[in-house]
Amino acid sequence: MKQERYLVVVVGPTAVGKTDFCVQLAKHFQTEIISTDSRQFFKELSIGTAKPTPQEQGGVPHHFINSHTIHEEYNAGQYEEDALRLLHQLFQGHEVVIATGGSGLYVRALCEGLDEMPEILPGVREELNQRLAQEGLPALVQQLQELDPEYAAQVDPQNPQRVVRALEVCLSSGQPYSSFRTQNNGSTRGFRIIKIGLTRERPELYDRINHRVDQMLAQGLLDEVKQLLPYREHQALQTVGYTELFGYLDGFCSFEEAVRLLKRNSRRYAKRQLTWFNRDPEFQWFHPGQFSEVVAHIQAEMEKGANEGGA
Repeated sequence: MKQERYLVVVVGPTAVGKTDFCVQLAKHFQTEIISTDSRQFFKELSIGTAKPTPQEQGGVPHHFINSHTIHEEYNAGQYEEDALRLLHQLFQGHEVVIATGGSGLYVRALCEGLDEMPEILPGVREELNQRLAQEGLPALVQQLQELDPEYAAQVDPQNPQRVVRALEVCLSSGQPYSSFRTQNNGSTRGFRIIKIGLTRERPELYDRINHRVDQMLAQGLLDEVKQLLPYREHQALQTVGYTELFGYLDGFCSFEEAVRLLKRNSRRYAKRQLTWFNRDPEFQWFHPGQFSEVVAHIQAEMEKGANEGGA
């Protein structure tokens, strides 16, 4: 009888406590962890991404942390290929592998695969980023509304990364971005997926987010951001934790205001993450304190999978 393999996918909002929980989980199942956090790939981004330190990794092998440099672009499609190749290797020696992170698109790439996107024409992204800097995000949102009203109605109009991505596909292909997203690439996975969501009551989560921002600043986040100024156009830096302090360094606001915005935007980001993951009914939700309940749920799903596999 074929031995089933299981990918346990653990998601949740920023600062909910995924790292500690997954290290505990990996030790329980004697396995390894794959990161699905799209910013922790980059060696140069540490404090602002809350990248787990070697101590926090607790001796558990972590993959896709410090795996790339900011000097190269790395997208969800490449990640899907690399992660599936790695999983094939890890499943040779492990029945269970843990995947964790808060980047919804990368979780989806790993679990389901992504629609085939067209090649982006040379110079299109650079031109859009230039327009973003000169004309501001509302001008790009307006153009997206004209070229792809369907996606414009869904996209977060405050997220420059998503707006620029959609526009570069529209302009390169001459077709709406949404037309590519509706395709199903039909990719199958040679393993079963068990989806776990971690969450906390909102006041508790927001307190943790505010505390984490204070910790990041004490650890030297501002110095990290200063060193990254030459790479500020990189997609990984068009995100919460970096853009607010770029604004301070550019003289657009005081340091106190930048910190206020950083905390506010981190809380908003957490809300968006929860909205994204809540759309998937396959996630079972737990408080990070419910470790034994999560283990029992995983083992029950594994038994079900074994019975189905042997049927």
